[in-house]
Amino acid sequence: MANTSSAKKATRKIVRRTIVNKARRTRMRSLVRKVEEAISAGDKTIALAALREAEPQIMRAAQKGVLPKNTASRKVARLNHRIVKLNA
Repeated sequence: MANTSSAKKATRKIVRRTIVNKARRTRMRSLVRKVEEAISAGDKTIALAALREAEPQIMRAAQKGVLPKNTASRKVARLNHRIVKLNA
């Protein structure tokens, strides 16, 4: 248990950030799932639209520290590659 006032405040801040980060991670994962479902359905236009919606959220999550920047870039690149391969 925190003893000093600064440690108690830090604990409160951690709780608030955890809630925000969980919401960000959930939103990002939901949007990625939409893209993957569109890819598995074979619908390129819906998949592209879903990726355009998901990409800013993924990169914002990386910018805010929810996941590493390279991980975010890799996710976007792999999703994009899978969409490009749909017609090929």
